[in-house]
Amino acid sequence: MKDLTQDSDAIEWLGVKYKTILTTEQSGGAMSIVDSWSPAGSGPPRHIHAGEDETFVVITGTCKVWIAGEERLAGPGESVFIPRGIEHTFKVVGDEPSRHLVILTPGGFEGFFADMAAGQCRIPEDMPAIEESARRHNLTFTGPPLD
Repeated sequence: MKDLTQDSDAIEWLGVKYKTILTTEQSGGAMSIVDSWSPAGSGPPRHIHAGEDETFVVITGTCKVWIAGEERLAGPGESVFIPRGIEHTFKVVGDEPSRHLVILTPGGFEGFFADMAAGQCRIPEDMPAIEESARRHNLTFTGPPLD
């Protein structure tokens, strides 16, 4: 697998690298797969995907995953399934970055990552633009990132 941090096709937002490796169009709308590299300590705010199920497959590093109030660790070779409509987040723990696949069914949410990278949106300064893209991609922020 190509080093995502050196991949010229990867996009970046807030230090996280993303590369869509299966587009919504390639799957006929059924799904999308995003290869993601997240630095140690990083993770998104709590959120809900209203229209997509998410499967999170850890390749390297360790993530603390929070789903509807329950926490667990997920390391290399482990997967986590998050049904649509369920509040969740994760944080990369330890000293290593995490590389993981984000599989979304149906596809389309990868457009949010593209919007954020294109605009280099900052938190909290650019929250109106972030929330506008989130609305278009069936995403609702519900709370802060994990401590």
